[in-house]
Amino acid sequence: MKDFKIVKDNKKSLRERSVDIALPLSNEIKELGKDMLEYLILSQDEEYLEKHKNVRSGVGLAAPQIGKNINLIAIYFIDEKEHENKYVLVNPKIISESTKQCYLRNGEGCLSVDKDHPGYIYRPFKIKVKAYDLLNEQEIILDLKGYSSIVIQHEIDHLKGILFYDHINKIEPFKEEVGAIAI
Repeated sequence: MKDFKIVKDNKKSLRERSVDIALPLSNEIKELGKDMLEYLILSQDEEYLEKHKNVRSGVGLAAPQIGKNINLIAIYFIDEKEHENKYVLVNPKIISESTKQCYLRNGEGCLSVDKDHPGYIYRPFKIKVKAYDLLNEQEIILDLKGYSSIVIQHEIDHLKGILFYDHINKIEPFKEEVGAIAI
C-alpha cells in the first residue's frame, strides 16, 4: 500500500474543483482507487496505527486529499448493523436528496483538517448517488441515508473544493435545526 501524504486544509489545491475521470478506467486509476481504500481499511486497524503514528483513522478519502484533483473517492466503515460499507466511486454525483436534514452529534472530522472546528454540519438525511463503481466495474445508483449519506456527502464536497467546516453556522455553530436527525 502507498503511504499517502495527506494534503492539509491550508493548501490551495484542496479548494479547487476536481475533474471527471474518463471511462474505461486506466490501470493507474484502478490502482489508485484500491490503494485509497486499503489506506482507509488499515487506518482503522489498531495494530497498524500503533506502528504508524503519522496515520490517522478515517472512513472516507477523496483524491484531492492525496494531491490529485480528480473525481475519485473511497469509503470504508462498518455500520451499527455490522454491515461493511466499502466503495471506490468514480465521478460520483448526487442526483436527489431529501429535505429532511441530519447531522453528527459530535461534529465531523477530516484527515486534511488538524484543527478542531466545533459545530453542527447539516446535510440531507437521504441521498441518491450515481457513480461508476471501481470495485465492481459498473455504473451504480446508491440509496443512502443517515451516517453513510453524511460520509459520502463529505467526500463529494472535497471534489468541489468544499471543506466540512464551510457548512458550520459562523454565528451559532450549535444552532439546532427543527426536525433534523442527530446521529
